[in-house]
Amino acid sequence: MNFKNITTAGSGVLGYQIAFQTAFHGFKVMVYDINDEVLEKAKSKFSILSEAYKTDLNATQEQLDQTLENLSYTSDLKEAVKDADLVIESVPENPKIKTSFYEQLAKVAPEKTIFATNSSTLLPSDFAKATKRPSKFLALHFANSIWKHNTAEIMGHPGTDPNVFKDVVAFAKAIGMLALPLNKEQSGYIINSMLVPFFFTATDLIIKEVADYETIDKTWMKATGSPTGPFAMIDVVGITTFYNVSKMTAEKTKDPIKIKTAAYIKEKFIDEKKLGVSTGEGFYKYPNPSYKHADFLK
Repeated sequence: MNFKNITTAGSGVLGYQIAFQTAFHGFKVMVYDINDEVLEKAKSKFSILSEAYKTDLNATQEQLDQTLENLSYTSDLKEAVKDADLVIESVPENPKIKTSFYEQLAKVAPEKTIFATNSSTLLPSDFAKATKRPSKFLALHFANSIWKHNTAEIMGHPGTDPNVFKDVVAFAKAIGMLALPLNKEQSGYIINSMLVPFFFTATDLIIKEVADYETIDKTWMKATGSPTGPFAMIDVVGITTFYNVSKMTAEKTKDPIKIKTAAYIKEKFIDEKKLGVSTGEGFYKYPNPSYKHADFLK
């Protein structure tokens, strides 16, 4: 593994975390997004992340200053990837958007550049053709709050070069991740293969009017000892991501409950710009959600 220059494409819920974590571990990182306004928002989020790194990782001010020095920004895709050894894509979880992005990326990226998707549920083989370099394409998926929940699932498709796979595993370790190589493609990898059905089971209970979200979370927390329930987790993952998965599942399965779930999430959250922790409100209000209150389980 001889990566030096990394480009992160997309600075949303996970994209900005990936950029910061990579820069924190000494790599030069170019942060790309669609316009300068979005990039300015990412910069403001980096200052919040700095405090989290101090609290959770005991990071020094010197380390954080160097991290910020390792970060550069551009809304010009050609400029963003001109020196890239690896591009990590975190654009919205929508097949059309991702395909379009890879078609554009393929036209401007150097031959050496490896492409990795951080897609939560989509398969690398869905986009391998669009990349125009299928042997240098695979999935590299991170969990939210990656500096704490430092997992990296590496998943190739049948055409991925084994040496590229090994290099990305080595890179994941180099940025402080627990590298989790998968032997074959699986929608949802390991974590989301377990998590997405869990979220759907929880939302099914709301759609069927069995219980409200707080009661469901309380049940899970008290019965299992978990610090959060499914709806608190959805807030952390990001409601936009869960909506996209819900919408795709509804379209694919035609399941009436999944159709109602997608409509419910759109009406109550997407349309109201309540997108979870990132916007200060989702199922709960942040930074002091009720599930963290001492009397929540009483």
